[in-house]
Amino acid sequence: MKTSVLALDGGGTRCRLALSDGVSVIAVEAGPANISTDLDGAVLEVRNGLAQLSARTGRAISDLVACPTYIGIAGVTGDAIAGRFEAFLPFRRARITDDRPTALRGALGEGDGFVAHCGTGSFFAGQISGCAQFVGGWGAVLGDPASAQWVGRRALSCALEEVDGLRPRSGLGQLLLSRFGGASGIVAFAASARPADFGGLAPEVTRLAADGDLLAVEVLSAAAQGISDTLQKLGWQPGVRLCLTGGIAPQFRPYLPVAMQDACAVPMGTPLDGAIALAWDFAREGGE
Repeated sequence: MKTSVLALDGGGTRCRLALSDGVSVIAVEAGPANISTDLDGAVLEVRNGLAQLSARTGRAISDLVACPTYIGIAGVTGDAIAGRFEAFLPFRRARITDDRPTALRGALGEGDGFVAHCGTGSFFAGQISGCAQFVGGWGAVLGDPASAQWVGRRALSCALEEVDGLRPRSGLGQLLLSRFGGASGIVAFAASARPADFGGLAPEVTRLAADGDLLAVEVLSAAAQGISDTLQKLGWQPGVRLCLTGGIAPQFRPYLPVAMQDACAVPMGTPLDGAIALAWDFAREGGE
């Protein structure tokens, strides 16, 4: 194919854009992009990424936005918000979806399997005989179980339970209380914290869990139980490939049922790889 395609994978931690000519890929990275929680900010990050990509490739932005474009970005809850987002951008022919299809295609290619994607947010997906099914991805307020933000939020809640005497003191709980200056500091932080801010606490939880801290282990075990329950409702069965994608998801593997641990496979690629593959599919639909 003589054309090039543009692909974008945007989430609560970062936004990546790539130009592919079918042989090589040039990619750049911008900041967080979620069009439900911060539409203006997401538009700014996409435009920033386009400027970076123009500088890296030596191609004018007007040339880049003429390419068939696939955008998988967090916060797409329907056609209306996708349309508002697209209206602020200069792409001439683009397909916009949430970020779940890109992660699924990147992890599984076109093969069968399941994905538990846990980054700043979370969702779960299955792909059997070319048919995809998605659950979750509804955001921090109403969903995102087992995400990094869920882990950070749960750890803070448990630290407050330690203050109330509802659970024994733990290394994790005392660390969080010390960091924020006590219970009042935790409450003040939570009042204005974004999902990424809660997610920033997750590495402390995983670190202390590796050292055997009981609260940290409890938090990760609860997240893993939620993953297991959801995947089984989605139709996962022992022996079917399972990919744990996203920044924190691999940390849950030791806490999953043994059959799920045994089914875990290395993802074939990243969500950006999935966005590139979907961009080529989109281009072919147009005969390019």
